[in-house]
Amino acid sequence: MSILLIRYAEIGLKSAPVRRRFENQLKDNILTMLMEDGVEALVTKRGARYYVEATDPDAAVRSVRKVFGVASISVAEVCSSKMEDMCAVAAEYSKGRISEGQSFAVKARREGSQGYSSMDVGREVGSAIFLANEDIGVKVNLTDPEVIFYVEVRDNQAYIFQDYIRCHAGLPVGSQGKVVAHVEDDRGLVSAWLMMKRGCRVLLRGEDYLPLLRQYDPIMKAVDHDVGRNVFGYVLGTRLEDVGKVDVSSYDLPVYFPTMGMTDEEVEILAETIRNGL
Repeated sequence: MSILLIRYAEIGLKSAPVRRRFENQLKDNILTMLMEDGVEALVTKRGARYYVEATDPDAAVRSVRKVFGVASISVAEVCSSKMEDMCAVAAEYSKGRISEGQSFAVKARREGSQGYSSMDVGREVGSAIFLANEDIGVKVNLTDPEVIFYVEVRDNQAYIFQDYIRCHAGLPVGSQGKVVAHVEDDRGLVSAWLMMKRGCRVLLRGEDYLPLLRQYDPIMKAVDHDVGRNVFGYVLGTRLEDVGKVDVSSYDLPVYFPTMGMTDEEVEILAETIRNGL
């Protein structure tokens, strides 16, 4: 059975109470994004991992990778943490994923008290993969393999996969305060996006850009000049050379310039990523 194995990064640096709050916010955001994209899935959390069971794993990956706070995703085959089960599943999983004459390695990590080490997992699972593909002349190469198989053992289950799909990481939207973003061009678009990546809930001024940013926060709203209460600042897409022209004294709250140190080329690349919903 395939399952999405979801990891976070920065959240793990927080104190236990803050981490729990951020973890709950991240789970809510994952569920909201899957629902918005029409992906039927079950989301569970154990330890520092989230697990998504979906009828369409590819659609689930496309959806979840847009959620800020998610650092990486792997589509994994899941089995019990018994050594014989891991070997059998990994052997079957490897067929068709390694070509004739290629070299491979197994990288294993483990949490729990299973009675064996990560080195044991690598050795035994690697042997099973080698025997399953011996007829096509595969080789073991632990220093510079052409193909890598990963095994992650957590308590009584094991996850076998090949790829780490890198995501945006950052903090979950809604874990920090609200800000108002003025978006009139690509630099404003990227500025709002970067504040979302830092966990801020963005209230948008610039409805033309609402569909692009709602890809990353389905409940984002556009606002007029009456922004309400509990707003912590304004976000402007301003170049470094133009910051001095902004009269910050005319604002009743702090003003943030997330793209101040970015070149036009860097902004353009990130804006294209946002337009593609990646």
